[in-house]
Amino acid sequence: MLWRLFLCVNLLAFGATDPLILPRPIQSNFADERLTPTQPGTLTISGATPEQLALARRVLLADGTLQHIEPAAQGQLEFGPAWSGEFGYALDITSQKISVGFSSNEQLHYALTTLRQLAWSHGSSWQVPVGKLYDAPRYPHRGYMLDESRHFTGKTGVKRLLDAMELLKLNVFHWHLTDGSGWRIEIKKYPKLTTIGATGNHTDPTAAPAYYTQEDIREIVAYATERGIIVIPEIDMPGHASAANRSYPEFSGGGSAKYPDFTFNPASPATETYLHDILTEVRQLFPHAPMLHLGGDEVHFGWEQWPKLPEVKQLMQEKSFTKLDEVEGYFVRRMADHLHHDWDKIGLWDEASRFDLPPEKTVLFWWRHDKPQGLKDAVNKGYAIVLCPRIPLYFDFVQDATHQSGRRWAGKFAEMAAVYAFPESLGATLPPNAKILGLQANLWTETTVTQERRDFMTFPRLLAVAEAAWTKPEYKNFSHFQQSVTGFLPHLEALGIKPWEGGPEIKK
Repeated sequence: MLWRLFLCVNLLAFGATDPLILPRPIQSNFADERLTPTQPGTLTISGATPEQLALARRVLLADGTLQHIEPAAQGQLEFGPAWSGEFGYALDITSQKISVGFSSNEQLHYALTTLRQLAWSHGSSWQVPVGKLYDAPRYPHRGYMLDESRHFTGKTGVKRLLDAMELLKLNVFHWHLTDGSGWRIEIKKYPKLTTIGATGNHTDPTAAPAYYTQEDIREIVAYATERGIIVIPEIDMPGHASAANRSYPEFSGGGSAKYPDFTFNPASPATETYLHDILTEVRQLFPHAPMLHLGGDEVHFGWEQWPKLPEVKQLMQEKSFTKLDEVEGYFVRRMADHLHHDWDKIGLWDEASRFDLPPEKTVLFWWRHDKPQGLKDAVNKGYAIVLCPRIPLYFDFVQDATHQSGRRWAGKFAEMAAVYAFPESLGATLPPNAKILGLQANLWTETTVTQERRDFMTFPRLLAVAEAAWTKPEYKNFSHFQQSVTGFLPHLEALGIKPWEGGPEIKK
């Protein structure tokens, strides 16, 4: 209650002075005076549970500028978990102590991350400026999707990415683990998915199998959880199934000349059992994930063989279907019905809005920026939506007019300023009644063969996504953001990440 009273009295008195924190907080006001630990390299902490103490040690000791955080009856760092009000966390820093108020351990994590950034500019002395800060995220879903099928990243690259996401207060890692180029997750009941399906990639179909073992998956999920990041697995169906169908052709629904074996058989009981078995193992590997993403995009690229399949013929006759679109909808609804017993939500790309799935159990990811009506239809049907349109949130699109390797759409690409200006740049395209869960950048990896190229395409644009998803429009300022980026990049580099800083294009 005292925190809230203090907030009401002082919030309007805050001036424009604020540190270069990324993403930018709602309100802050800092002076030149500093707090410095009374014992060099050591900070004492009071009011923390053992779990919170462990979190503080991991976050605040990560950069090596502090060596010890010790519990004390009266600490320099005081936790006040009774925080309430519209803000998620607050910092009140005097020359003697730091008071942290927070509404949940998740918000405490963000408060500690902010403290870590406040200390960056003062090196080994671990000084933080005296002042006050209030903050809360704009959206609950602040994400990044990594396509592993077309080119495989591996544990080291994923963990570095998760470290960067934690620093940016991004909280959702959407893991695209299966597609036509390769199947990247071990399924013990169907070993050929990795012995055969994991062979090859987008540029080399003969490349040695590359995939995550189930132990790898558990390790990465635990690593993400420790950093406050939810991992959403994606197992793409009924399209983008070529790698799976190379492994087990008996479950294929065929494809087209351009996209052979592109689909699963949408009406086969055996295929349904096979997919249920796979998803049962996936659930065991992601036991706390609130959502499974089923893909569901671009199925029409490879459904031309469906009318020849006996099971599809029978289904269409029994259900009086006249269009393949109805067959696809039948498949998606059956899979979703099965999964709703184990998963809170099912995620799908925005094409699925036409299938009348239950809005309370479905999240749609709007990616087709050229189809604004699809967004409006999804909104009108009551779906919660994650915004991730090609322009400007597909990071396989080039980020500068001089770059040659990567995509454009009618000449448009995804420059930093456009990323930062989203989603306000949608204007009337975004209906006022939309249930927007948040924003997400997607990296499709056709043109990112190496980790260096993946870093180049992701950073620093992901910093713009972080601020656009966290900071409310009235507090966004692109000039201030650019200054923050300059201070932030060395800390990405300390993680081993090589962001683009205006130099030559990395093409592979």
